[in-house]
Amino acid sequence: MQTRTGRVQVRFASGDVECVAWHYPGTNGACVVMAAGGAVTKEPGTDPFARRFHDDGFTVLAFDFRRLGESGGQPRQIIRMREQLADFEAAIAHASTLPEVSPDRIAIWGFSLTGGHVFRVAARHPRLGAAVAQTPLVDGVRGAAQAGRHQRPLAMLRVLGLGILDAFGGLAVRRPVLIPLAGEPGTVAMLTTPDGLDGDRALNPGNRYPEWPQMIAARSGIRISLYRPGRDASRITSPLLVLVADQDQTAPAELAVEAARSAPHADIAHVPGGHYAPFLDAHEQAVDTQLLFLRKHLLAHGRAPGEFLTATSESDRIR
Repeated sequence: MQTRTGRVQVRFASGDVECVAWHYPGTNGACVVMAAGGAVTKEPGTDPFARRFHDDGFTVLAFDFRRLGESGGQPRQIIRMREQLADFEAAIAHASTLPEVSPDRIAIWGFSLTGGHVFRVAARHPRLGAAVAQTPLVDGVRGAAQAGRHQRPLAMLRVLGLGILDAFGGLAVRRPVLIPLAGEPGTVAMLTTPDGLDGDRALNPGNRYPEWPQMIAARSGIRISLYRPGRDASRITSPLLVLVADQDQTAPAELAVEAARSAPHADIAHVPGGHYAPFLDAHEQAVDTQLLFLRKHLLAHGRAPGEFLTATSESDRIR
């Protein structure tokens, strides 16, 4: 079924699960495979960027990970890194079969937790044309320690306790214990950072996506806090753009910059603001920077030599 935006819903297999995606057919032969971060579904997490990429001629394949959104998999709202990485790889494989796409001109895109996945997937797929990691979570251990400054000790213990209880419940095939994605300090929620509270305003303005359940299985928080995909940066041979928000309190910019400096072919671009700034006040800067990068590395008529990323407040080229 084709929508008014020109996108078509498609399905592809990832192991024994069916994933659902929006396919925006493009005109320039290149494709951007996109997924949202954490328990965010494809519409709130990719629509603002996918439309702009598509308007520029790129094919876009924006998908839901299993257990989330319209994709299959039970139980729901659970994040397992191994599964999400497998889904990303299956999406890349599906993108390579699209009739308008050249398999050697595929890029991947993700933000927050999925921005971390971009590091790991790119390290495993050296033939990717490009990779974009926006405000990525590259080190769950160090990131959780910094984010924990914005949570009260008792509430932190409650969240941890629920995570452990939920993990044991999973072994007994019980339904997940769900907690909100974001909340005020002192409440039981996955994120209690000041910029984490901007998530609904950034991704779901005016309740545009009422079907998105802003909940996550408590057990998933333990996995996220131990996830360290930035360690794979040195193995990424494809061009990599890491876009950081300088006041990010959820996925600290300094950790992403540190990881990016280990990648052989990385651009680092900065925007002002917190974790969701690329969806809010810095949206135009973020889109323009990403389009310049994608044109350069996926299109023969990309930017000229010596033309740097100028749409952001600061950019560093790692040579």
